[in-house]
Amino acid sequence: MKPLLPLLGQFQMILWGILALIIFVIIVVVINFFSVWIRALFSGAKVKFTELIALRLRNVPVGLVVDTRITAVKSGLPVSVDDLSTHFLAGGNIEMVVLALIAAKKAGIRLEFDRACAIDLATKGTGKTVLEAVKTSVNPKVIDCPAPNSGKITIDGVAKDGIVIKAKARVTVRTHLERFVGGATEETIIARVGEGIVATIGSADTYKDVLENPDRISKTVLGKALDSNTAFEILSIDIADVSVGENVGAKLQAEQAEANKLIAQAQAEVRRAAAVALEQEMTARVAEMRSRVVEAEAQVPLAMAEAFRSGHLGIMDYYRFKNIQADTAMRDSIAGGGAGGVGGGTSSTPSPKPPGS
Repeated sequence: MKPLLPLLGQFQMILWGILALIIFVIIVVVINFFSVWIRALFSGAKVKFTELIALRLRNVPVGLVVDTRITAVKSGLPVSVDDLSTHFLAGGNIEMVVLALIAAKKAGIRLEFDRACAIDLATKGTGKTVLEAVKTSVNPKVIDCPAPNSGKITIDGVAKDGIVIKAKARVTVRTHLERFVGGATEETIIARVGEGIVATIGSADTYKDVLENPDRISKTVLGKALDSNTAFEILSIDIADVSVGENVGAKLQAEQAEANKLIAQAQAEVRRAAAVALEQEMTARVAEMRSRVVEAEAQVPLAMAEAFRSGHLGIMDYYRFKNIQADTAMRDSIAGGGAGGVGGGTSSTPSPKPPGS
């Protein structure tokens, strides 16, 4: 029996050590979480120590989650610690979600916690928040069209008479919470409104129709359901300013006339070049014909000499030929021609006639 006594003593010491460790852990937990737990208890948003320990183990800020839940419970929102910690671990802003739920409840807008978390995650990194989305749903905001950061001042459209109309629009929208996640943003609204304004101006017969009835633009654009599949609902489209721009039709006609003139000048230049080429060709042909005439005239003396040698031409015949040639030259000189006869002579005095001719 004596050997068992030391073993029992050691066993009791181990038990007392384990009990002391458990008591120490409990004291540490109470010291760390008592203030948070007591604050939640007196605020009516009770939490368990196990939940607080689980938050610490998951590296979630305990005070932030508890304070946010207290705010939600005080506003009548049944939000659990697990829901808040899950959204925080997903990268969301739990404070902004709870504030958005409170604002929606006060405004009578139905917004569930999961939907608010989805909107919060969708707006992450965009500079917008779920609270802003709820506020815009309660208090509509105005969007300038075109956007000031786009570099454009007005939206320009051309009427059927060729006159440019410059317009500015202000679009009043409110957030559509059901379509906020996955819906098109403000840029889509601005683009659609701009397209509608240009199309409406383009369908006008004259610029005067647009100036007389600027509300025609807003009514036509508003009737096209431009807010479909977007995160906003268009309440109204107001034309803030309408002015007349340049006459694009006249400018285009002037440019077309200038182009036609250049085409006509080019065609005339082609015809002139063809005429010059033809003139040069005719000059060359005239020179060729003259050379042939000279060549033919050169054959006449040779033919006469051959006729003398063969006895076909006598001296009297030769003199008659010369007399005819001289008469012809004289008549040409009197008439002002000054040209030579058939034989090519240029003398204007007749050759002496032989006696008895």
